[in-house]
Amino acid sequence: MILYLQDLQENPAAFFVFFAAFAVAVLTGLAFHEFSHAWSANELGDDTAKRQGRLTLNPIKHLDPIGTTLLFVLGFGWAKPTPVNVWRLRGGALRGGALVSFAGPASNFFFAAVAAVPIRLGLVDTDVIVPPGFTLVEAVIRFGDGMDLVWLFLTFIVALNVVLGIFNLIPIPPLDGFAVLQGLLPRDLARGLQQLAPWGPGILMGMILMGFLVGWSPITWLIGLVYDDILGVILGT
Repeated sequence: MILYLQDLQENPAAFFVFFAAFAVAVLTGLAFHEFSHAWSANELGDDTAKRQGRLTLNPIKHLDPIGTTLLFVLGFGWAKPTPVNVWRLRGGALRGGALVSFAGPASNFFFAAVAAVPIRLGLVDTDVIVPPGFTLVEAVIRFGDGMDLVWLFLTFIVALNVVLGIFNLIPIPPLDGFAVLQGLLPRDLARGLQQLAPWGPGILMGMILMGFLVGWSPITWLIGLVYDDILGVILGT
């Protein structure tokens, strides 16, 4: 949103479209993410989340009040972690845990793909003329109306879910990517890597804060490595 702040100020309707898309991505994207953890764990033999009422798409069951508030205010936050007893999973703690962890980011990419269907089928499109020096999204934000804003709404939902999916695959605990990496590594190496887990939250927070303090974030850089490619595949561009 910060990247497009000036453009959003020029078109209040686009600002509300962005806010609505952000709310949908947060409330439904995060809920679907955590539901996918619960569903995959249940399918692999652990019903812990189901017994705690987390095998549901109801956002209220998954959203953390503080984490959700920070998402809307600062752009990063968290949902309630889905309880999983990895020792009850078929495939074992490492392989089974990796599958359960991967289900979360995969759900974000799936959600993005569903939101992209109307765009890919040509049911929703934009005919805004892109002036020199503008990207298509910037032009739609600044000059779009009507169907252009529907296109913008869906594009924002796709983009935000792609970001959520990539972010959660970064292999730093407590992100899902750490468990996914452990499941891919040889068992001895994976168990040795587990010793880094207590340091993970501090490392992750330091990387996020770096973006605010020095204007460059390793997190943003990592997401940027694959963001355009994944977005292009989902949107068919």
